[in-house]
Amino acid sequence: MGRKRIRDIRHEEFVEATITAVHERGYGVVTMAEIAREAGSSAASINYYFGSKEGLMEATMRHLLRLLRTAMIEGYSQASTPRDRLLAVMDANFSDSLYSVEKCSIWMQFWANAPYSPRLSRLHRINRSRVRSHFTAELRRLVPQPQVETARTALQSYMDGVWLQAAQSDAPLDPAAAREAAHQVVDLVLPR
Repeated sequence: MGRKRIRDIRHEEFVEATITAVHERGYGVVTMAEIAREAGSSAASINYYFGSKEGLMEATMRHLLRLLRTAMIEGYSQASTPRDRLLAVMDANFSDSLYSVEKCSIWMQFWANAPYSPRLSRLHRINRSRVRSHFTAELRRLVPQPQVETARTALQSYMDGVWLQAAQSDAPLDPAAAREAAHQVVDLVLPR
């Protein structure tokens, strides 16, 4: 395994600082200087690496989307049935690497700000399309066609609602408990 470049290390530090600072202050009011201070750097460094606060937010969301993708691939690799793959989609969204108060908070703020930024809006559309596609592909094998969209909407709305509540939590989250609850919701939505 090769050594990490300084640029990559700084990039990761800025992404983690963004997650923390945006959770604490809010995307609309946090400044590049505050994020830089959280990373132990300067606003000029953020500008050098990302160009703007929006560029930094985009890089941060791409990081979170990579975590989601990794969790999905891992779940799919162990799934053998459509139901298993559907549970893998749910599990990925509540993975240990992704489901924390800070990460849920920045995700919610991303959703809220995406309509006003072409760069963020594009990421939002891609993510929503992927989630819809993953759910729909498996649900088509599990429920009659007229119920697919209703089941998809119910499951996706459940996930979004849990994330919204998590973003406002004062206590640490329990990803394993969230996955178990998500499985129970799948059992309620899908006939056995």
